[in-house]
Amino acid sequence: MALSIVHRATGLALYFGTLLLAWWLTAAASGPSAYANVQAFTGSAIGKLIVFGYTWALMHHLCSGIRHFVWDLGYGFKANEREALTWGALVAGIALTVLIWIIAYAVGGGR
Repeated sequence: MALSIVHRATGLALYFGTLLLAWWLTAAASGPSAYANVQAFTGSAIGKLIVFGYTWALMHHLCSGIRHFVWDLGYGFKANEREALTWGALVAGIALTVLIWIIAYAVGGGR
């Protein structure tokens, strides 16, 4: 039940995070000065925290969506299966987020 609520909350967070993504793309198309402003924000501690949260919301929402898809196929309704799917979605969302950030720092040099 609680993970279903978190799934909805991450969907809402993705809406606002996508506005940040649109800001970044608009700035990239607007020129170096606008892009530098966005990069300064996303490179700050609060900016990195927001982007990290957006990454987690995206990965959690993806994994939770797969869990719902499995249910739509008619599987995973027994109590132990439901529990395993719930924990799997939670752990996978966190693991994917950490993996993405490790790769991003390795490729980007920690910028």
